[in-house]
Amino acid sequence: MSVSTSSPEKGPEKERIAVVTVDFPPVNALPVEGWYALADAVRAAGRDPRVRCVLLTAEGRGFNAGVDIKEIQAKGQSALVGANRGCYEAFAAVYECAVPVVAAVQGFCLGGGIGLVGNADVIVASEDAVFGLPELDRGALGAATHLARLVPQHLMRALYYTSGTVSAAELHRHGSVWRVVPREELHASALELAREIAAKDGELVRLAKAAINGIDPVDVRRSYRFEQGFTYEASTLGVADRVRDAFGKEDAR
Repeated sequence: MSVSTSSPEKGPEKERIAVVTVDFPPVNALPVEGWYALADAVRAAGRDPRVRCVLLTAEGRGFNAGVDIKEIQAKGQSALVGANRGCYEAFAAVYECAVPVVAAVQGFCLGGGIGLVGNADVIVASEDAVFGLPELDRGALGAATHLARLVPQHLMRALYYTSGTVSAAELHRHGSVWRVVPREELHASALELAREIAAKDGELVRLAKAAINGIDPVDVRRSYRFEQGFTYEASTLGVADRVRDAFGKEDAR
């Protein structure tokens, strides 16, 4: 289980792209330490003056399955608070990265995965990629802030209330996914886009990222933090545990 950083290039330009890869088998449901490790890796890549673009990827059959629910069930409130803070830091690290972040998404992108891609600059997805927030089925709330960056408001609400998913093809139609490709072409396609961005002047692309963030109509950090307050409220009321304990059982309804 790890978060690693590598360079896909060779020669004098090898540092222009930093590939940050998440690998937490079996489904990339990250524990508290995983979210912090991801935040640290993205921030470190952005601080490197040689880097002009970060490519965020994941190993395995899915991009991200959110938080590690088993860790929260085992450790209780301390793990919940840790997950809240870890997600907050990881999402912010992607959004505030000094250079553009390209997310390469395969398979499932759920819960915390939406927070990551919703804060990325560009998304490239495989044809089998699906996106959703199953939070209400898992005794949690949050990341509507980021889903609203991917789909129109009413669709966001429908997906949130039903815990439904949306395909990469549909997100492409909404303009939030840059390109949809066969799974075997995902990494190459995302890397091609990263190379195109990294070919720009390094100082100018950093100014461009800061300028675009500066005109964003929503303060994503404040908005997500507001949502997290309701996640914690659900936990203190016992609602979260009741729903979480029933998750996956046939008689849950």
